[in-house]
Amino acid sequence: MPARLSGQIERITYTNPENGYTVAQMRVRGGSQLVTVVGSLVDPVPGEVMEIFGRWKVHPRFGEQFEVETYRTTAPATVTGIRKYLGSGLIKGIGPVMAKRIVSRFGKQTLDIIEKEPERLAEIQGIGKKRVGMINAAWEEQKEIRAVMMFLQSHNVSSGYAAKIFKQYGSRAIEVVSRNPYQMAADIYGIGFLTADRIARELGFEKDSHLRLRAGILYVLNQMAENGHVYYPYHQLLEKAGEMLEVDPYPVADALAYTARAKMVVIESIPASDADTAVYLSRYYTCETGIAAMLKRLLKTPKASRAIDTDRALAWVQGQLAFTLAEKQAEAVSDAGRHKVMVITGGPGTGKTTIIRAVLKIFSRISVNILMAAPTGRAAKQMSEATGFPASTIHRMLSFEPRSGGFQKNEHNPLKCEILILDEASMIDTVLMYHLLKAVPKAATLILVGDVNQLPSVGAGNVLEDVIASQKVPVVRLNEIFRQARQSRIIVNAHRINKGYMPIIDDARREANDFYFIEKEDPEAVLSLILSMVEARIPKSFGFDPVSDIQVLSPMHKGILGTANLNHELQQRLNPGKDGVSFGNAMFCMDDKVMQIRNNYDKGIFNGDIGRVCGLNREDRELCVDFDNRRVSYDFTELNELVLAYAVSVHKSQGSEYPVVIVPVMTQHYILLQRNLIYTAVTRGRQLVVVVGTKKALALGIKNDRTQHRFTRLDLRLKWPAESFEKELAD
Repeated sequence: MPARLSGQIERITYTNPENGYTVAQMRVRGGSQLVTVVGSLVDPVPGEVMEIFGRWKVHPRFGEQFEVETYRTTAPATVTGIRKYLGSGLIKGIGPVMAKRIVSRFGKQTLDIIEKEPERLAEIQGIGKKRVGMINAAWEEQKEIRAVMMFLQSHNVSSGYAAKIFKQYGSRAIEVVSRNPYQMAADIYGIGFLTADRIARELGFEKDSHLRLRAGILYVLNQMAENGHVYYPYHQLLEKAGEMLEVDPYPVADALAYTARAKMVVIESIPASDADTAVYLSRYYTCETGIAAMLKRLLKTPKASRAIDTDRALAWVQGQLAFTLAEKQAEAVSDAGRHKVMVITGGPGTGKTTIIRAVLKIFSRISVNILMAAPTGRAAKQMSEATGFPASTIHRMLSFEPRSGGFQKNEHNPLKCEILILDEASMIDTVLMYHLLKAVPKAATLILVGDVNQLPSVGAGNVLEDVIASQKVPVVRLNEIFRQARQSRIIVNAHRINKGYMPIIDDARREANDFYFIEKEDPEAVLSLILSMVEARIPKSFGFDPVSDIQVLSPMHKGILGTANLNHELQQRLNPGKDGVSFGNAMFCMDDKVMQIRNNYDKGIFNGDIGRVCGLNREDRELCVDFDNRRVSYDFTELNELVLAYAVSVHKSQGSEYPVVIVPVMTQHYILLQRNLIYTAVTRGRQLVVVVGTKKALALGIKNDRTQHRFTRLDLRLKWPAESFEKELAD
């Protein structure tokens, strides 16, 4: 027989919106002490009255707790309870101050007034007609959300997703979820197939339901895209999907055929070829084939800019730069004058920026219209600072318009340029390259600049490497480290790592050293040292700001030295005791350093953008983040798009440079340790790099040059003549 508690929620200690797990303090009727209750609660708020059934247990660390099994909830009946209830942030437009005014005016009738006579709220100072409407709409929305929550809870599913579901489907939410819960996986960020499948099973959907099989196939393909694959081999897909869905491959094959007929996927087999039959999500097939077609069109179309005498141009620009270009640099500048598409690739200190400056000077001299762009804001800013020429992000250059849901620059409204220079090209994924090429004029010259030895793009594809591998585009490989760059241990060691050698880690030239290796074997000792270096040692010794200048890069997310724990510990050291809002396992506080982790075209903020929390409005349930002097607001339900960014993964650091980089490298990271990851981490540091860990782990990573293979066909499409390729596919 379960025990019973009845009382009022006083405060919420912790709640996880993903699964509804809550720790709350309850004032039990007739008792003087607060009781800790734990379990899955439907969006609980202070002031709410609950009757809870469950059992007592003793937590080894936190003591006696009441574990929730089931419960009933009612609106608060006391003036104090109503004030807490309204002031909790439950209703947009009512914060603690306004809640106090409303309750002071209407007392115990407050909730009835809001429900039945909301226009009377205008009697309160500070509430006009506009706010009355906003409060009324928020109250009605909360009732709808609560209905969705109770529906989910009645089917033993976490209610933490209710606000997202209601935001997507509105009053149709319960109908949509009941008819096809798998639709949520396609429509709602943060609700993937596994969550939708859990809901579906509770609603009675069978394991071999066609809806389930089709959604499972799309889920696996999306997972593979997140791992970098543009397509996945047919038989491997059937095997992986069947294993995940716990069904035989035969019904999966039937479901896959249906998704192909419905044009959700494309199944491509190449006649007279030993290549695997490939299964693409339709958008990736469109993007990959489109990239190949548009690059071929660029290569065939004559240049827009007039021909130049490259010998004379080289002589002139070297006079302007006041030094002689190296052989490879001169070759790259000449190629830019002759070819329609070209690639310049090389590591740090090999002169990529000098080449760009020379190209800019030559073509500016003859009044050619030039555009420069990079995948991230930081990379664009660094490019502009290094060349003195304006650069933007690719997304901004293409003018994304949230209301129409697409890029404004495209084949119908192309970019106004005769030369387009793209830096950090290794970061550009298949989808972005497709949209970019749609906007490039046919007669323009395209110059791709990047370091092909870095990690490939976070998104699906391996565009820069595939373009190089196709051998259809001129490539200038820079491998000479220039004298000035050789003074930097960061650059010298980056090149050593890239060649498979251990970095120089002795301190013989300490006065000129910008690269340090500190050996520690115990993960706790490594963590302690990193915290000490960020908080005090590096700022005191070198004068760097601990938040804006120092970036910790970790190979992994989990574990004591993963980004999650590092962020928690660094937040406690660098930004303690600030007002904040919790979401999942994170707390976002004023002045926190945060990162956007998905492209949000509506907000114009993209995966990898870093900012600082600059505002917190509990009344409107909004958090504000400053991204390079651009303020972006997030509803509390959207906070799963943000993570703390005192520490970030090496993958997320691509395209960015930081004054100081600290990298833990331990043997427990061995699954992820590979040469291009360590190389990428080291090359993110501009003035100081500190690697902390063991020489054994560092050596293991540098020795491992087996990068993960990505399934793409871009190089193949570029190699084959377009006509024969399309003809064979048609046959």
